[in-house]
Amino acid sequence: MENVAPGTMRAVSKELRDLNKDPIEGVTVLMNEADLTDITAHIAGPSGTPYEGGSFKVKLVLSKDFPASPPRGYFLTKVFHPNVADNGEICVNTLKKDWKPNLGIKHVLLTIRCLLIYPNPESALNEEAGRLLLEAYEQFASRAKMMTEVHAKPINKVSDKSIPATASSQKMAAKKKAKGLRRL
Repeated sequence: MENVAPGTMRAVSKELRDLNKDPIEGVTVLMNEADLTDITAHIAGPSGTPYEGGSFKVKLVLSKDFPASPPRGYFLTKVFHPNVADNGEICVNTLKKDWKPNLGIKHVLLTIRCLLIYPNPESALNEEAGRLLLEAYEQFASRAKMMTEVHAKPINKVSDKSIPATASSQKMAAKKKAKGLRRL
């Protein structure tokens, strides 16, 4: 990302290293060392929810004035959830009106994982999911579970325990090299 202040880049780099050393349960951060503002993570579907057993890829987009303004969050994995729009945009107060510059990336990822446990139908981007959650929970849960089974298949059976980003990155790089693939 261009025009990001060097101090901000140092802070983001430190926070990503800290996430690698002390990961969030159920969250695996994939580091892009060429662009630290390209933050992608896999979030394990929490047990006891319709998302259980799934691995959801999310992306955080940092603006040039981060941390003064919140990152934008997107599910790259298709998910049936009241707070996720068709384009994957995530609606949660932490990324909107409740944002504070000291919250950081770890807090955002934890909040997104918690959103899979406690959806908020009052701020629904997906009105159908919000309506079903409020009026017909069994239908909501059935549809969310079906979407999870179809779209959120775990890559390496992501569990509720995180895999450190470096180990995950090394495994992915080894697999790509073995297959002779090159990712741009």
